[in-house]
Amino acid sequence: MSHKNNQTIRCTVNQCRYHEQTENYCSLDGITVGTHETNPTEDKCTDCLSFERGK
Repeated sequence: MSHKNNQTIRCTVNQCRYHEQTENYCSLDGITVGTHETNPTEDKCTDCLSFERGK
């Protein structure tokens, strides 16, 4: 599957459906960022809610 490279969203999660496989970018026009914590205080408390597992 060929994706368009969105150079404004960097991504290193190769397993995501929207990862542009030849470079570390996302192919979506925009993403949603959320949290799994009540009071996030560190970057590891946030999540890309646009993530979908690729094939």
